[in-house]
Amino acid sequence: MYIKKVLGPRSVTLPDGTILTRSDLPPEDTVRWVASRKARVVKAVAAGLVSQDEVLERYHLSVEEFALWCDAVERHGESGLKVTAIQRLRQP
Repeated sequence: MYIKKVLGPRSVTLPDGTILTRSDLPPEDTVRWVASRKARVVKAVAAGLVSQDEVLERYHLSVEEFALWCDAVERHGESGLKVTAIQRLRQP
């Protein structure tokens, strides 16, 4: 078995005690972004598993889109990333 050499850590421990590895991240060709996948990517960047630049390049995201994900997680948790929650939470 060969282990691919990567920059940075292979796994990190999140504040809740769970371990997040690079293999837990969504595949590069992900088209359907559900809230749990978005949250996993945001947590990986926050924990230092991957850099924001690497995520933007890997998943073809814009800086603005990723910033919206981070803001939603910060304000409302993972449920803030759900499309129905976004519609409800943005109403004045």
